Amino acid sequence: MEKTKSFEELIVWQKAYQFVLNIYKITENFPKHEMYGLTSQLRRSAVSIAANIADGYKKKDYKNKINFLNIAENSLQECKCYIIFANDLNYINNKELYNDLNEIAKLLTAYVKSILQNHKLLTSISFA
Repeated sequence: MEKTKSFEELIVWQKAYQFVLNIYKITENFPKHEMYGLTSQLRRSAVSIAANIADGYKKKDYKNKINFLNIAENSLQECKCYIIFANDLNYINNKELYNDLNEIAKLLTAYVKSILQNHKLLTSISFA
């Protein structure tokens, strides 16, 4: 696997970024009384997924990097909750968003595993 030079090259970040754009488009149609409620919360948590992936990217300490990715995962779960609310309130009828989040979750898990495996490999080489 070739090493990336920036967070923009990460597939997980690209998918999270596209998800944010989709959320902004979809929430434009939410009722105006939700502007400071569900609309704001859903947008904020969606942005947090991509932002925390980006923020953790250049962290040198693997524990710090993993911490940011855990925050991204927490924001992802928060988004799932808001999407369920929006669906039950009939603001959306979009299973695709939920599927997109599941795909991002799988990619995020794989990214974390890769970082942990790489750290384990480096540690075993350094102290061998």
